[in-house]
Amino acid sequence: MSAVPAEPFPRDVTSPRVMARTLALFYVAGGSTAVLAAGGGSDHPGSRWLVAGIGLLAVVVGAGIFRWDVVPPRVVLGGLVTAGSCLIGTVVVLSPDAATAVICASISAFVGVIACFFADRRVAVAHVSTVVGVTTGALLLRGDASAVTAAALAVVVSTLACVTRALVLRASDAGSDSLTGLANRRAFDEALGEHTRRPDVALSAALLDLDHFKQINDTDGHEAGDHLLRRVAGSWWPALPAGALLARHGGDEFALLLPGLDGTAALALVRHLCALVPEVGVSAGVAERSPGDTAAQLMRRADLALYRVKAGGRGAAALHSDDSPEAAASR
Repeated sequence: MSAVPAEPFPRDVTSPRVMARTLALFYVAGGSTAVLAAGGGSDHPGSRWLVAGIGLLAVVVGAGIFRWDVVPPRVVLGGLVTAGSCLIGTVVVLSPDAATAVICASISAFVGVIACFFADRRVAVAHVSTVVGVTTGALLLRGDASAVTAAALAVVVSTLACVTRALVLRASDAGSDSLTGLANRRAFDEALGEHTRRPDVALSAALLDLDHFKQINDTDGHEAGDHLLRRVAGSWWPALPAGALLARHGGDEFALLLPGLDGTAALALVRHLCALVPEVGVSAGVAERSPGDTAAQLMRRADLALYRVKAGGRGAAALHSDDSPEAAASR
């Protein structure tokens, strides 16, 4: 039987929208810093124009993310962080003097912060290592910046990243269920709100109830009930596709968010999850987002499908249909 992971589930330590906006801010701030640093003298005008041009490019990218409210996939966000590290290394090498190079190298602190927003610790470490390595190498390659300066900057960026990581993880605990390690209702609602703002992507949701859970608590005690919840969470979590979010919605109810899946595929996945715990009765309702659906409407239709399963005897999963009696009664 699978156990709940030590880092309970690969949930985002912050929402993709927050990550995108923070990254955009850092691109604008970093680009502006490079432009200002390049304008700090009159020698080597060619190098100064190159540094300023790269800075302006970064400002345009960041402003574009803000302007069009773009929320790229996580892999694209990671690519933008890596691209930022490369841009920093480039402007450090091209800087007309050591002072300008050190100022531009300090922009790497922004990368150290945003890298810690990634859920996977290995990804965060890779980004921080990349920007520290690139910046240190660029400063040493120049020959006019001391190794002590490069080392000191690396220590500052690494320390800032460690502190940021600890604070971000501490803040993300507010969205975690302490018993199962899954997301809690607050985190689920936030993620649901994010996904419902993307009408171009298929989205389904499900509500899953453990049948007769109260009887288990009453007969075997709450410790047995808690053990069952953890066991179910540990069985379901590894079977989820990338991007899915499983949350303990309250009591014995779980909520599942499935971006990228239509209703039929979501129903098949839910039935597979139920089959992973054959000794536990599970009732589940699934709904696919319809055009114009709000988050509340999507979850309401999943709840209606769950109600239909319970009324029919429990122990099954059903997909909400707009022509069902419950759907008609709710209109």
